[in-house]
Amino acid sequence: MTAQADSKRKLEGLTEDSPMRLRMEEFVKQIQQEITAGLEKVDGQAKFKVDRWTRAEGGDGISMVLQDGEVFEKAGVGVSVVYGMLPPAAVAQMRAQHPNISKTDEPLPFFATGISCVIHPHNPNAPTVHFNYRYFELGGTDGDEPISWWFGGGCDLTPTILYEEDAVHFHKVIKQACDKHDPRYYKDFKKWCDDYFHIQHRGERRGVGGIFFDDLDDKSPDELFAFVKTCGKAFLDQYVPIVEKRKNMTFTDEDKQWQQVRRGRYVEFNLVYDRGTKFGLLTPGARIESIMMSMPLTARWEYMHEPDVQAHSKLMEVLKAPRDWVSV
Repeated sequence: MTAQADSKRKLEGLTEDSPMRLRMEEFVKQIQQEITAGLEKVDGQAKFKVDRWTRAEGGDGISMVLQDGEVFEKAGVGVSVVYGMLPPAAVAQMRAQHPNISKTDEPLPFFATGISCVIHPHNPNAPTVHFNYRYFELGGTDGDEPISWWFGGGCDLTPTILYEEDAVHFHKVIKQACDKHDPRYYKDFKKWCDDYFHIQHRGERRGVGGIFFDDLDDKSPDELFAFVKTCGKAFLDQYVPIVEKRKNMTFTDEDKQWQQVRRGRYVEFNLVYDRGTKFGLLTPGARIESIMMSMPLTARWEYMHEPDVQAHSKLMEVLKAPRDWVSV
């Protein structure tokens, strides 16, 4: 089945023998509905706006965004299904992790689908959170197997004010999900997350981590798909208990200002280092609104800001020296 034929794909009646691209698409669209319904219940006031879009070069997506809610200042949950021809420069970047990709000066067909979510609460006691799970194929037209395929993704928690029990809970839930599939996954992917979400020019991490993995193709597609599904389904259990506990806590003007500064760091990482943002901007026909959906509504860059509240300084200690939140 060609990527172009997939533009008329039907997700009804899929089986374990159906192409992975269709099974992954079905999954991300399913959990998008589950997660947005769960977040609307937590907010209690606002609803997600549904923006269905198509890509002229091939593909479509659903961006769901909630803004100015009771609990959430902004929450975005987007799914995308894109395909077409990938420029040689983008292909060349992938060869480092996938040596079976031959050097080429010609574009190659690609397929990518995934779900991405970023949530920014009003209350600075409630943490920002992000997750992303995706599947990619390069080559493989006219019924041929792809030249290369892989899964990627992860989740990470970005607090403004550190509550250690929240970090422990977040990590404990995702460790349990990882352990169902491979005992080395949590340890390896937790370290990868700490290393990846590193704002190098600041010498600090973006948050208290979680897991991160990319270019994952070391097992069968079915095994890795099962792992990704378990992680995706764990998200609400990871996050909702935390935000429910923190959403109505009192906070000071200093706390709110600190939240704005930390959001500025979030923006810096996404624009300077994030691989997903870079890939999106390099992809022909990129939909900028969806790529930038992760950005907060408000942020602040204050010259030479230093935290002057003990609770804020406590967070910085952890961001500069990542901690193990659960035993491995």
